[in-house]
Amino acid sequence: MEEFLTSNGVQFEHHDLMTDEAARIDLDGRGIKAAPVTIIDGSEVIIGYYPKKLIPALNLEVTPDHGSRTSWMAEKYEKILRATMRAARQLSDEQLLVEVPWRPERVRDTIVHIISFPELAWRSHEHGSMSTDDMRACRERLAEVMTADQITSYGDGVVADLARFLNSGNTEGFERVVPAHYGGEVTVLELLNIILSHSTHHLKQVYWFMETELGVEPQDRATEEDMEGIFTPAQLI
Repeated sequence: MEEFLTSNGVQFEHHDLMTDEAARIDLDGRGIKAAPVTIIDGSEVIIGYYPKKLIPALNLEVTPDHGSRTSWMAEKYEKILRATMRAARQLSDEQLLVEVPWRPERVRDTIVHIISFPELAWRSHEHGSMSTDDMRACRERLAEVMTADQITSYGDGVVADLARFLNSGNTEGFERVVPAHYGGEVTVLELLNIILSHSTHHLKQVYWFMETELGVEPQDRATEEDMEGIFTPAQLI
């Protein structure tokens, strides 16, 4: 267990569910099966990364700094998505169709997933959501994106669109609150931050699968510096 103190004097504890048996028992007793979860004063429960609820509940002072945050995200997204495209170009058409072990899909599906979710996240400022229906429609729209060349062409467009949006200074778009399958009700910038972590985690999985199952050593892979500041789960699969 780690103890923290916020700038407002709010004290809280962090429990690692991988090692803290008492914390797991407590959550089981409450019927909570998802993480992360925040429990305030022993009674108020907030499941997931839900800033709209967490900030007022923890009495946090948050001053948006869109300029530095958006430029950082634009840079990180370019590094992660271009690394994903480089990985795709190392694989043959046949290798792209090999099934992966972490879900019923192919390597191609994971790679397109890595690129398409950031597109869905930034476009949520236009149509107001990143729902399961939005994700389903996206999969159908990209069903014919199969080869490394097609993936790269699509990815180039997503990188350009993301940079354009993140560097636009569109405060209204950044702060629009949208319902999302990932994160609950979050601002578009919060959603983009969540999806950056999500895509980076999947890229690490792709690297692992290339090395261990396909016998392909990733070339010019995303570096630790490229991933610095991006949270990903410690457990790969």
